[in-house]
Formats: sequence, C-alpha cells, structure tokens
Amino acid sequence: MKTNIALIGFMGAGKTAGGRLLAEKLGKKLVELDSLIELRAGKPIPDIFREDGEAAFRRLEIEVTREVAGNRNQVIACGGGVVLNQINIDRLKKGVVVYLTASPEVILQRVLNDSSVRPLLENGNKALNIRELLKFRQPLYERAADIMIDTSGLDIETVAEQIIAGLEEYEGSNR
Repeated sequence: MKTNIALIGFMGAGKTAGGRLLAEKLGKKLVELDSLIELRAGKPIPDIFREDGEAAFRRLEIEVTREVAGNRNQVIACGGGVVLNQINIDRLKKGVVVYLTASPEVILQRVLNDSSVRPLLENGNKALNIRELLKFRQPLYERAADIMIDTSGLDIETVAEQIIAGLEEYEGSNR
C-alpha cells in the first residue's frame, strides 16, 4: 500500500488546509513543500522569485520534492507549480496523487481572501492570470492525478472526507 498522499492543484484549491485536516484524520504527518523550500532558501517564496527568479525556485522545488517523496506516512501539500517538472510527479507517484481543483471564480475569491503573497499573481489582472495559468496547468494536473476532487463550494471537512472516500475507492480498485 502507498503510504504518502500528495495533494496537487492550483493555488487556493485547498491543498494546505485540506492537507492539515486529512493528515490529522489519517494520523499522518503533514509536509508543506513550499514551507520546506522557504526553510532551505532562508527566505519567503516571494523573495526567492524576486531575487533569484522562478528557475531557482523550481530547482529548489525539485530538490525538496525528491527528499520528501523518499519518506513515508505523509500528506504532502505541494505548491501549485509542482506539476511543471515531470520529475516531481514521477517522485510523488510513489504515493497517491490527489488533484484538488476549483473553478477560476472560487480560486480568485479564495486568493483575494488570503493574506499570502502569490508571486505569479502580483502583476496584472488577477482573474486573467488565474485563467491563463489554469488553462496551461490543468492538463498537467489531470495527467498526474490518481484521484480528482472539485473543492468548489465545499468546506474543508467535506474536502477531507471526499479525499478519504477517494483513497478507499482507489486502493480498492488497485488490489
């Protein structure tokens, strides 16, 4: 049985909040890739993007994903762009990959209500940026996913319950 559960999806889809509750319910450790990247870099992600560039951030993401994917019994909340490098997905596939999705409108509302700085949304029209990034990334998320859950309109408790139900179904079909 695969012991890691990797949550992928766009910013605002519920990976961190859902991951926190899921880890608690399943007795697993929550690992947030973006937090580990910040620790490794010694600075927040917006500063990495601004001072070192996105390519430097993606290199750190690959390095941290490699390290985390080698551990067991974790819920891994991934950054929204983890799917941009196939090597990350290959490593995360040692576990079960759950794609949390939401409509662009829901994502925009969640991002606007969140105090986090989102480097890829800092400039220009946020709604347009979300739509364009989603259009590009959605096929990558879908291809990587073992399980897909739309979090639009769901509270975090329901998201965790649906992930657990999806895991039970997935494990039942892969015996």
